Amino acid sequence: MAGELKLLGTWVSPFVTRAKLALHIKGLSYENVEEDLGNKSELLVSSNPVYKSVPVLIHSGNPICESSVIVQYINDAFAGVGPSFLPADPYERAVTRFWAVYVEDKVVNQWARVFRVKTDEERAEVMHQTLEAVEVLEGGLKECSGGKGAFFGGDSIGYIDILLGGLVSWVKATESLSGIKLIDTTKTPLLAAWMEHFCELHVAKTILQDVNAVVEYAKALQARMADAAVNN
Repeated sequence: MAGELKLLGTWVSPFVTRAKLALHIKGLSYENVEEDLGNKSELLVSSNPVYKSVPVLIHSGNPICESSVIVQYINDAFAGVGPSFLPADPYERAVTRFWAVYVEDKVVNQWARVFRVKTDEERAEVMHQTLEAVEVLEGGLKECSGGKGAFFGGDSIGYIDILLGGLVSWVKATESLSGIKLIDTTKTPLLAAWMEHFCELHVAKTILQDVNAVVEYAKALQARMADAAVNN
């Protein structure tokens, strides 16, 4: 029924982690293909000719690209397997998708700039904007869970939990690197409790990257970017 599933990715990518979480929650077997993004395989380039990026899920020869799309595809293609990531009620589903877009647009895209800015002043401003976005997301968790559970999906993991959960190791690594908590027990107590509950899940313990390894990777990345800036 499942057909062949193959995931093209890299261990450190939080977006690949999202796909892995979705696959494991559904209980699906797949082949994990570790890509070297400095020397991309022909399979990756031909599977994702537009962005040439990971993750790419290949299902029975058909490539699906972009992590949020992949998670939705896994939910739809294997609707009869494991739990659903989206609520059955159309309005609740719409609310979930609204906050999922917010996570991508206002939290992830803003936060990613932290690793690209060149000055401490720019970094401080980006972090300030990211923290403001996270505080708004606190309200999103309250709305989506409806007070029914610890997760955006209520008592069980849902679509937003997977999108946000894939970032957890990087959230913790950012705190180690900058000393700034993106999710703070004082300002965002619901999200802080969410992250604690999420990290206790078996799937999280199985899939999430080692935080120390992510920290070392991020330091090396920042060093390469600094060298490139000097050389340019």
